[in-house]
Amino acid sequence: MSFSGDPAFMVNSTRFSLETRVNRTSRHYGRHPDGRQNDRSPTLEPVPCMIFLRAAQREFTQNAVAVFVALFAILISTVLIRLLGQAAGGRVPADAVLALIGFGAVAQMPVVLSLTVFIAILMTLSRWYRDSEMVVWFSSGVPLTAWIRPVLRFAVPVVILIAILSLFVAPWAQKKSIEYKAQLSNRDDVSRVAPGLFRESSGGERVFFVEALTGGEGSVRNVFASSMQNGRLGVMVASQGHTEVDDAGNRFIVLENGRRYEGTPGTPSYRVMEFERYQIRMESKEASSAPRQPRTMALPALLKSPDNRSRGELLARISAPLLATMLALLAIPLSFVNPRAGRTNNLVLAVLIYLIYSNAVSVSQAWVGQGRIRFDVGLWMPHLAMLGVLAILFYRRISVFARWRRR
Repeated sequence: MSFSGDPAFMVNSTRFSLETRVNRTSRHYGRHPDGRQNDRSPTLEPVPCMIFLRAAQREFTQNAVAVFVALFAILISTVLIRLLGQAAGGRVPADAVLALIGFGAVAQMPVVLSLTVFIAILMTLSRWYRDSEMVVWFSSGVPLTAWIRPVLRFAVPVVILIAILSLFVAPWAQKKSIEYKAQLSNRDDVSRVAPGLFRESSGGERVFFVEALTGGEGSVRNVFASSMQNGRLGVMVASQGHTEVDDAGNRFIVLENGRRYEGTPGTPSYRVMEFERYQIRMESKEASSAPRQPRTMALPALLKSPDNRSRGELLARISAPLLATMLALLAIPLSFVNPRAGRTNNLVLAVLIYLIYSNAVSVSQAWVGQGRIRFDVGLWMPHLAMLGVLAILFYRRISVFARWRRR
C-alpha cells in the first residue's frame, strides 16, 4: 500500500525531517529544542563556525605576508637612505653599508612583526564587516569574544618569535653593529682615503685628497696632502702615489713626482721643494673597544646588572611580546566598520591607540632608567591600562550587537 500521495503522510514526513535537523543543530550548541541543557559539552563548535575559522586563519596568513613585505621594504628603504647619506658624507665607508643594513633590519624586526600581526588581523576582520560576513557570524549566535581563540592561535607563534628576537637576537645585532662601526673607525688613515673626497686623518693632523684610482692595487693619481708639523703648514701635490709596508710592518704613503710647499701661516716665508719620491709614515690607530651599552648586553648580564638603565632596557625587551599580544586582541573590537560612518574611522582610532600604547611603553622605560618608578610598576602599568581599554572596547561592541539582536 502506497502512501506517497497521502497529504497527512507528507506533512508528517516534513515535520520529522525538520525535527531531525533541529535536534542535530541543537546538539552542536549543547541544548535540546525545548530549551533544556544537553548532557553533551557545549564546547563543540558548529560546522559553519569551523569553516569560518579556517577561512579566517588563511586570510590572516595571507594579509600578514603582504603587510610584512610592505613594512620590511619600508624599513630597508629608511635604513638605506640614512646609511647612504652617512656614506656620502664620509662617516660610513661604502663597503660597510650592506652589513649595517642587515644589523639594523634585525634589530628593528620585533617592531615590524608586531605591526604585521596588528594590521593583518585588523584588515581581515574589517573586510568581513564590510562584506557582511560578520553578520552571518553573529546571526549564528556566536559572540564577538569567540574571536579571541582563533586570533591568539594565529598570533602566538609570531609572539614567540618576537620574544626570541627581542630578548636574544636584537641585542646581538645591536652589539655587532656598534662593534663594526668601532672597527671601521679604528682603521688607519690609508684605509680612509677615497677618490674624489677630502678625508681627514684620525688625529686631525693631515688632510688627503685623491682624484682617482689607477689599475694597480693601492695606486692613486693626482694626490693632494696637507699636514701641520711644529706650527708649520706643509702642502704636497703629486702626480701619483701608492702605499708600501716595510719589513717591520710600518705603513707608508709614497708620493712620486710632486712638490711640497712649506711655511708658517700668516707670514710670507715659504719654501718650495720638488721631489721624485716622498714617504709619509702612517701611524696605526690603537683599537678602542666599543662602549658598553644596555641595549647591547646579553640577557644574563642584563638580569645581573643593578643599574637603572639596564632595568629599563630589560623592561623594553619584555614589553615587546606583551605589546604584540595586546595589539592582536585590540584588533578584534577595533576592526568594526560602520558603513554609514565611513571606512577609515576604525583605522584612525587603531593608529592612535598604537601610538599611545607604544609611547607609554617608551615613557615607562625612560622612567625606570631614570629611577623615578620601580621596575615592576613600569613593566605592568601600560599593559594593565591597555587591558582596561580592551575590556571597555569589547563591552561596547558586545552591548551594541546585543541590542541589535534584540531588535
